[in-house]
Amino acid sequence: MLQQTQVKTVVPYYEAFMERFPDVESLAAAPLEDVLSRWSGLGYYRRARQLHAAAVAVVERGGFPTSSAELESLPGIGPYTAAAVASMAFGEAVPVLDGNVERLLCRRLALAEDPKRSAVRRRLLQEAAQLLSLQRPGDSNQAMMELGALVCRPQQPACDTCPLSQGCRGRELGAEQFPPPRKRRNVERSRLAVVVAERQGSVLLFKRSSNEALMAGLWELPTIPLHTKETMEQSLAATYGGAWSIGSLEQVVRHSITHRSLQLVVHRGTFTAGDSVAEGPEATWADARARENLALSSMVAKSLRSYERAMQERAAEADVGLRRVKKLMEAPAGSPRNGR
Repeated sequence: MLQQTQVKTVVPYYEAFMERFPDVESLAAAPLEDVLSRWSGLGYYRRARQLHAAAVAVVERGGFPTSSAELESLPGIGPYTAAAVASMAFGEAVPVLDGNVERLLCRRLALAEDPKRSAVRRRLLQEAAQLLSLQRPGDSNQAMMELGALVCRPQQPACDTCPLSQGCRGRELGAEQFPPPRKRRNVERSRLAVVVAERQGSVLLFKRSSNEALMAGLWELPTIPLHTKETMEQSLAATYGGAWSIGSLEQVVRHSITHRSLQLVVHRGTFTAGDSVAEGPEATWADARARENLALSSMVAKSLRSYERAMQERAAEADVGLRRVKKLMEAPAGSPRNGR
């Protein structure tokens, strides 16, 4: 959960997740849908799928791997995670290379090359192994990660207080130039229409295919490219089946997924063909309680919150209007208010 997500965000999810899945056996035995629902809102759902697959693999092999090499055989575990777990949980003397340690070592060696390159990575691992405490490898790895995070920071590193400043070539040459900045991937921008169709307190959701590259197997609100109202209604019918009409409500929500920047225009809509849906999409009407047990993306949660706020504002405006009308109707005949 801590991969690509901040600690303060993770804590409540972790506590709820551990309450539901207290051990590897319960996690392995759970349906993937249940695991995804407990992960809903954390994003990067591939992590949840791999965690579930790793739990299944551990149960099938009859125990948890204790070496970094064996750990790397589990789904979703790469060299960094394998080394971290092996050193901290099992005392294996294997160095860790996370982003903070990479930066620290690149500066120490004054390496002006991409630390993700194989040759550079091997050099960094050699240096990390030389600095590793063989007696306390887990503590040693954690110390290196904290040193990179808190002292050898990306900007304004605290070189004067660094215990590794002696012999650090980067300090002599200018630490902030190492490692060189990586070329950023171009941001893909898209505008999408998200439609909220209600029925007796429930909203209509569709399940994404398990083969999709993004948010595979998650439940979503009907989502299509943003075009004219008529074109959107046609697109909804072609994608999800049934007959649709788009209302006047439009709320803009912004959402990011890795290198994608999405502008979501949330519409109120109606689905007017009973429960008929297109062949393929799996559909359900879900109220707030039912949605707690579904694997929903944070995009759905954002869209629904925006929609609900807009509906509450409309209801409040309508209530104010009704009170004004009532006051006008109750005004005495001939009064200036009544005359207007």
